[in-house]
Amino acid sequence: MESSTITLIITGVTIVCFITEVIPIAVTAISSALAMAIFGVISFGDAFSGFSHDVPMMLTGACILGEALFETGAAEKLGEIVVRIAGKNQKIFTAVMFLLSAVMSSLLSNTAVVAAMLPIISAAAATSKGKLTKKNTFMAVGIGANLGGSLTLAGSSTNMIGQGILAEAGVETMSFFDLTMGSIPRLIFCTLFYLTVGEALQNKVFSFVEVSETTVASQSETASSKSNGRMWLSIIILVGTIVGFATETWTFGTVAMVAGVLCIITKCISIKAVYQRMDWTTIWVVAGSLGFACGLDKSGAGKLIADTAIKLVGSNMSNYTFLILFSILSVLLANFMSSTATMAMLAPIGIFMARGLGFDPKALVMALVWCINLAFATPVGTPPITMTLSGGYSFKDYVKVGGILVVCCTVITILSYPLLFDLK
Repeated sequence: MESSTITLIITGVTIVCFITEVIPIAVTAISSALAMAIFGVISFGDAFSGFSHDVPMMLTGACILGEALFETGAAEKLGEIVVRIAGKNQKIFTAVMFLLSAVMSSLLSNTAVVAAMLPIISAAAATSKGKLTKKNTFMAVGIGANLGGSLTLAGSSTNMIGQGILAEAGVETMSFFDLTMGSIPRLIFCTLFYLTVGEALQNKVFSFVEVSETTVASQSETASSKSNGRMWLSIIILVGTIVGFATETWTFGTVAMVAGVLCIITKCISIKAVYQRMDWTTIWVVAGSLGFACGLDKSGAGKLIADTAIKLVGSNMSNYTFLILFSILSVLLANFMSSTATMAMLAPIGIFMARGLGFDPKALVMALVWCINLAFATPVGTPPITMTLSGGYSFKDYVKVGGILVVCCTVITILSYPLLFDLK
């Protein structure tokens, strides 16, 4: 049996397991990568490559830093500042955090932005006396980071990959703000969603009981009273981490791990507390998903899906139909495999077809950027979304809330093409 066929079967089973959660989501992610290796699609080294990837390292370091901020009482102080600025109205708070995440992600790594914001949101929820919740905010921040990543050319590594493929093909490339106008309508829509029906929908879907930060907060107050110096030290480490993320002096994983190590060395948090509070589920999901995405890419299954869809439509398509096809295809693939792999796979095929059909390759890549950044219908599509699993969500929660926003944003994106491009 061809490796691409085996991969498609594994993909189908994995999707079913993710949706039904018949086994824990972390086990599903790891099992999918293992199955790829066991059936010879990829090597065992590739299957486990996610554990040596920069993203799990960044998650680990960010988790240690976040817990240290609680341990020293710094998180409560930061949370109080955020609450004073955004208020204790959940709708306004969610919308403000969503927009803040989007704006920051237009210039900084969207993954780094989420890593920095989650502990502060947790602190704000802990100090709000139940008026604010993590579950109504975490996913929104992840979605904002994804959408913000498509605001500018520097917003996401996916954008830069598309730019590089355009340059390699010898056609017109994107300018820094070419992507902005196509992203703004989606940001406006999602902001209005969170200010209106979003809270009611989330309260209905997110029926689980949120893990309270009360105990941790009370412990933090005690620790803070004993060592005010450690509180400020943890804040300094947080600021240094954000600067490291912004300047990209090292990889994001390196910056986060240095921050985590410093927190332990300076006794802002004990190693025992780290082991107890580490969000192991999210780390395993990320690592397993990276191995699974590697299988989709190397087996050719992703390319097979793309080629099949194109053959079904035929070559006598209009420019608009061409963009719609690749838009829908990229949204579907990006929600289950690496966004960078999706761009690397679809852009060369699309550019080749666009030039042959007399269409604009630059318009195609811009459409791919906008749609690939709509990877929030599942928790495995992109690291900024996967990180929000620590809010306590299930796979179905992302499908029900994120999925609705993905569909709406996809429609908005497609409807904007005639206004943004010359489709004659």
